[in-house]
Amino acid sequence: MTSSADQLPALAQCAHRIRRYALRMGEVQGQGYIGQALGWADVLAVAYGHALNFRPQDPKWEGRDRFLLSHGHYAIAFYAALIEARIIPEEELETYGSDDSRLPMSGMVTYTPGMEISGGSLGQGLPIAVGMALGLRHKQNPAFVYNSMSDGELDEGSTWEAAMSAAHHGLSNLICLVDINNQQADGPSTKVLGFEPLADKWAAFGWHVQRVDGNDLAAVLAAFDRARALTEAKPRVILFDTLMGKGVPFLETRDKNHFIRVDPSEWQQALAVLDQSQPAGAVA
Repeated sequence: MTSSADQLPALAQCAHRIRRYALRMGEVQGQGYIGQALGWADVLAVAYGHALNFRPQDPKWEGRDRFLLSHGHYAIAFYAALIEARIIPEEELETYGSDDSRLPMSGMVTYTPGMEISGGSLGQGLPIAVGMALGLRHKQNPAFVYNSMSDGELDEGSTWEAAMSAAHHGLSNLICLVDINNQQADGPSTKVLGFEPLADKWAAFGWHVQRVDGNDLAAVLAAFDRARALTEAKPRVILFDTLMGKGVPFLETRDKNHFIRVDPSEWQQALAVLDQSQPAGAVA
């Protein structure tokens, strides 16, 4: 795949629609991890709009790149990306979090097409990704494994055990995507358990490391392309600094609770504010 500035307008439209789908799902239930969804939308737009190899009508296609949602509470963001990728019909967003829906509030592999693992017990995604990457290599399958995770998962020992294992096995088909929004259930991530200097830590564990602004589409696009193009026999990690609530200023500046509270009257307001800055060509 090629990286080109010509792709950025289309990816900006994709990110806008992902944010919009997430807000609409949040309005259905009156709640959701919407701050994370808005902040992570640019990364998901590049993943599903550019980088991943997949077939919308065949989510279990053996040649697909695997995208693991380790932070299962980001499901509302992930469903928005699956809708944008045409893996899930847009009308299903109205069922978000409802009984018998394919879109439960936390990601579960048994329910949702395109969902590779049941996430939410933090620190489990990267160990599973290591196993998947090893398995694909043994089968000589050239697919990549992407592990999407939160900075809160950096507190978990299993994450670092998996990081050591991935480097030991030289898993060049593994790309870890870390959302650094500095927020978890117990407060700011860096205050709950300091993790800096983070890039140096991953490098010391034997990974190729990039750290970029996760809300700068050009930087995100370049980081994905570089991670895929590397020829070194080592796993790759991209550390994305993101802003919770990105795209809706009154949510960007709200106290960064792990679970941002949105009043009933604010859902439509959020959509209206988001649409005021929508990229050219984006469909509301």
